[in-house]
Amino acid sequence: MKATDLLIQCLENEGVEYIFGIMGKETLDLMDSLSKSKKIQFINVRHEQGAAFMADVYGRLTNKVGVCLATLGPGATNLLTGIASANLDHSPVVAITGQAGFERQLQESHQYLDIVKIFEPATKWSVQIKDSQSIPKIIRQAFRLAQMEKPGAVLIELPENIASQMAPTLPLPVLPLPKSTPNSQAIEDARTLISQSQKPLVIVGNGVIRQTAIHELLTFVENLQSPVIHSFMAKGVLPKNHPLNYFTFGFKKKDEVLPIIEQSDLLIVIGFDFVESAPKDWNKGMKPILHIDTLPAEMDEHYPVKKELVGDLNETFQQLNAPDLPSKPWVPVGNLKEQIKTAYQIDLDVKENLSLTIENILTVIENNATENTIVISDVGAHKLSIARTYQSKQAGRLIISNGFASMGIALPGSIGAKLACPDAPVICITGDGGALMNISELETAKRLGLSLIIIVLNDSTLKLEEQMMQEKFSNSFGTAFGNPDFVQLAESFGIAGVRPNQLNEFEQVLKNTLTQNNGITLIDIKMGMDTQSTK
Repeated sequence: MKATDLLIQCLENEGVEYIFGIMGKETLDLMDSLSKSKKIQFINVRHEQGAAFMADVYGRLTNKVGVCLATLGPGATNLLTGIASANLDHSPVVAITGQAGFERQLQESHQYLDIVKIFEPATKWSVQIKDSQSIPKIIRQAFRLAQMEKPGAVLIELPENIASQMAPTLPLPVLPLPKSTPNSQAIEDARTLISQSQKPLVIVGNGVIRQTAIHELLTFVENLQSPVIHSFMAKGVLPKNHPLNYFTFGFKKKDEVLPIIEQSDLLIVIGFDFVESAPKDWNKGMKPILHIDTLPAEMDEHYPVKKELVGDLNETFQQLNAPDLPSKPWVPVGNLKEQIKTAYQIDLDVKENLSLTIENILTVIENNATENTIVISDVGAHKLSIARTYQSKQAGRLIISNGFASMGIALPGSIGAKLACPDAPVICITGDGGALMNISELETAKRLGLSLIIIVLNDSTLKLEEQMMQEKFSNSFGTAFGNPDFVQLAESFGIAGVRPNQLNEFEQVLKNTLTQNNGITLIDIKMGMDTQSTK
């Protein structure tokens, strides 16, 4: 068989269901081999950045590896933003790109760039296939690295001359990832540290969701009986009304949760990624740390680790959740939970206020969302409101990019989400700036026959940047732009477009669309001055 036939066999062997991408001259052999696959569906997209975002969200929701494809040169570099986003958000992704043949790589050549070198800072591993015999080893290593904690992105480059070589080898067997657990002494030391504290605080990060350790975490929390806070990407780890849930932290400004950190005497930090929020921003008092994660703690003066438990989180909690785990119930002073709920506008009474503020919109979505509803947030001022106000009913069902935080992820990401979870309602929330970055993927979603709700918050400005400039300079510059008529734009793609003028109209549209679950609806919401509450 030729090399690309072997490569597709290796991808099938890894359980790949979808490849998102755009073909080109240097990937013709690969596309020919892919066309014969009965296990992998090729999703041809409108821009390579969209392909990478789709692979990112698909990988995040399935815990499988999302795969995207591009040709050499501009096709490959168009992937870069989405690949960097997947890597910093710790989503398992493998990107495959074409490349010029070896004979063209020794001199200046049409569309040739050293893609492996360009992608090295944005991936866990960036490699060129230099011999068709190495394909099984490279594919197996790539998927293994992409999924190993902390997950991330891998780039594989296939030169054109290698693609058509003969390759008689076979795929390598897929083995489960190894698991490690802390030794008994480390567990005992952690219990001792907890028993010596009076006011421990549990801080939960996205690693708990990646490791599917929610059940074991809840057992630990119920035994400990201490307050719990979580990062943006870990929303839903505790039910909204759980008495120990003190909601989201990690905001640059107006972080109402920080007083609970100041009142605590031990921070039990579980599966937290520094990329979401640096310790210097939330542990100014240098509170001691019990670090629980799959990898050893990063060194940071504001992250003073006293003890650490390193290993698989499910296995770790099963050892830690012994009958002798001390209970440490305490309540922050000052009625802090109610203050947080008021400041973050949680549990708003939308019947009293019909204006289309972002907080009211989020409350309506939350009230009508089912347990398995997936909400995807784009990046912008609304992301901060979602992190504060919206309470997911299930862990991992609110997708927020808080590592690379790249605008434009939501619309293509919703396609990846729907393919990952075809029976789940998917709601994309994006600003007008982020929407128009990848609006062409509406055609992809329509062609695939997907059912999605796309909410465009339309204010003709980069609201977050405008707010920051106003705060720093008392004026703004370069943040305003014009927009098309989003309803007419939606209709030009053959999908429904609506523009509610009041909150009750929006709720009715949302209910109807969720009930029908038929096709794509774009909801254009003209935002007014009351959106200043998103600061």
